[in-house]
Amino acid sequence: MISQNTIQQIQSRIDIIDIVGSFVKLKKRGANYMGLCPFHNEKSPSFTVSPAKEIYKCFGCGKSGNSIGFLMELEKYSYVEALRWLANKYGVEIEETEVSPEVRLQQQASDSLYIINNFGQQFFTNALLHTSEGEDIAMSYLAERGFKKDIIDKFQLGYCPANGDQFANAAVTAQYNSELLEKSGLVVLRDEKLRDNYRGRIIFPIHNQSGKVLGFGARLIKNNDKAPKYINTPENEIYVKSKILYGSYFARMAIDKADECLLVEGYTDVVSLHQAGVENVVASGGTSLTPDQLRLVKKYTKNLTIIYDGDGAGIKAALRGMDLALEEGLNVRLVLIPDKEDPDSYVNKVGATAFKQFVEDNKQDFVLFQLSLSLKDAGNDSAKKSTVVSQIAETISKITKAEHFTRRQDYIKQVSELLKIEEAGFNDLVNKFIREKVQKDEGKNTVFTAPISEPDATIAADENGEIIALFNTDELQERAIVRSLIEFGIKEWDEENSVAAYIFKEIDNNDLEAMIENKKLVDIVQLYRRWYDEGNSPTEKDFLYYENEEINNLVLQLMETNTEISINWNKHYEGKIATREDYFKEEVISTLSYFKLRKLKKMIDENQRQLEKASTDEDQFLFLKTHLALKIEEQHITRELGTVIFK
Repeated sequence: MISQNTIQQIQSRIDIIDIVGSFVKLKKRGANYMGLCPFHNEKSPSFTVSPAKEIYKCFGCGKSGNSIGFLMELEKYSYVEALRWLANKYGVEIEETEVSPEVRLQQQASDSLYIINNFGQQFFTNALLHTSEGEDIAMSYLAERGFKKDIIDKFQLGYCPANGDQFANAAVTAQYNSELLEKSGLVVLRDEKLRDNYRGRIIFPIHNQSGKVLGFGARLIKNNDKAPKYINTPENEIYVKSKILYGSYFARMAIDKADECLLVEGYTDVVSLHQAGVENVVASGGTSLTPDQLRLVKKYTKNLTIIYDGDGAGIKAALRGMDLALEEGLNVRLVLIPDKEDPDSYVNKVGATAFKQFVEDNKQDFVLFQLSLSLKDAGNDSAKKSTVVSQIAETISKITKAEHFTRRQDYIKQVSELLKIEEAGFNDLVNKFIREKVQKDEGKNTVFTAPISEPDATIAADENGEIIALFNTDELQERAIVRSLIEFGIKEWDEENSVAAYIFKEIDNNDLEAMIENKKLVDIVQLYRRWYDEGNSPTEKDFLYYENEEINNLVLQLMETNTEISINWNKHYEGKIATREDYFKEEVISTLSYFKLRKLKKMIDENQRQLEKASTDEDQFLFLKTHLALKIEEQHITRELGTVIFK
């Protein structure tokens, strides 16, 4: 774990204009900056960055966050990856919290492997571009395949010389650890001597999400029946094949923008398509898709289009792992390349425009494609047809998430019509597979109940048909008091107290737990109280960059504002316009008063219920007396607020 001290050092150096400005062209407008949103296509700028609050907000697509959130959203980094990116940018040395010796050894091995891989990538690129062997053999081969210099540079392609130990000798001379060199897969030990593992091959570096080299794919140039066409890095601390999609580092922004990921089999398919301008493409490396790979796709989009060869092997490869894709909630389409071509050869044959149009015109729904293929194989054999029904029902049963209930029902309807079977019976069969899976996963009998679309009292559909949360008055009051605490807490209230101290005197922990229904808001107040009691002076920045994403997102919502002073104010009016900062005491008193009124209202309601249940005159008198005292207190607060409460 990155230490809190390091996080604070990073926070102190963050300049959101500098960070966002690295990706978006910003123009100053009043106190804020504006630009075209990087998260959706727009012609007029609606993307606003506030340097004072250190947040961004797009009023077009609604996305918002802080500097770390911006990197996580745009680059699809994890929280830790974003921190490491910022630490590298601002020259902050990362300090790790205390970990076990085993974990520390693993971290050291990982760091060393990254360093070795970086050395390897530079060596292979240099061998490709700046040696006679690389130019005569490897560059000639790449030119013959249609690869240009700019795409070779982009993907950092390289070449390992055919002489068996040039890289090994260079690595040993540079004093790299021989055991780690073997672990990286770049060298092998033969006859007690380190030898190059990828000799005579084109090298494809494989990058992680932040651009570091995880490992390599090495393709043989000359035909050799005894040697495999491709060799990949063996699994180690940083290279885990099931978690990698080749080209995802270069494709991530294009996938996000297109809201679609194209999946191909090989490294050269990815490079060729990128060169043709089709950049939202990654490769599985010819293996079955894994849950981790599918989750990597899902970070960017829910729309997955698989582009494979149209032969029998290509079709089988495309169908592998598709049930897992459905379980992950992905919308899967399939495109088969004709005429015994692959994506690499086909895009070179027909050109980029024709290729894009072919993909768009030939997308097939995976489930319906699988059904038609299975029916074709079954022919008129009734037993085989029965097997097809069961297989397709099991495939559809993978769509189990509540939000995809309508999609599952649509498949059931379409498949029933195509198979000419009763829809209700097919629906029962699908539910049977779902029940069996649930029972298997949980190890107990579980009754499955299909999600039913019913209106919820707390949600409504907006004009675009999207589901939005409706915040009631109580929630708004809760948010107001937490916002006052975060924004004004360290200000001076009087000679003895800060605003935070005053609020904590007025509201104790029991009131917080009982009165604030949104428990995340309670967590924020408790976190503030803990930091405050430890002698710190928390500000909104501490929460905006807090490691808990739910908390910093909620604080971000509290801080958002749709208004700012017009840049033309000084042209027409003199003097300073009052802000919330000028009237913070009035705001604190107001929010506390409304909070107390809510508490009184609940006490009055409860007292009224007890009065109705009272069975003796004595009890009735006690509850009436309590009611009178509560109403007097309520009237006192409302007079101070200048508010009249109507029942």
